[in-house]
Amino acid sequence: MPMPMPSSPDIQPADLKVFLNHVYEFKKGVRQMILYTVNRKYEAFAIARLKSQKIDYLIQPVDSQKINLFFGKPECIHAIRCIATRPLNQLTPEEDFILGAMLGYDICAQCVRYCTRKGKCGQERV
Repeated sequence: MPMPMPSSPDIQPADLKVFLNHVYEFKKGVRQMILYTVNRKYEAFAIARLKSQKIDYLIQPVDSQKINLFFGKPECIHAIRCIATRPLNQLTPEEDFILGAMLGYDICAQCVRYCTRKGKCGQERV
């Protein structure tokens, strides 16, 4: 049975539409892992939904208002536990590249991002 949307006046169903779509895509096999940055007021709802769907997850604080919520296949979440040991903006270029690849980001864009972060951005073509 689907979990009802929260009914608290400060929680709006529209605010969770993206999260619920991410869960749907994961369950359908469209994605193996998702990173969703969410307001802490939605944390309990999101965690309850993930637990009810038996989806592995990891919470990483962003600030006093937001969290990063990683969820997906157990092997992906296990790897994230090893990679995301500090705020995402403090990841090495290599860790950032791996994270982007795991999240399914465009690999060519990840290559450009990596080279830029390494300071070795050339426009050479092979």
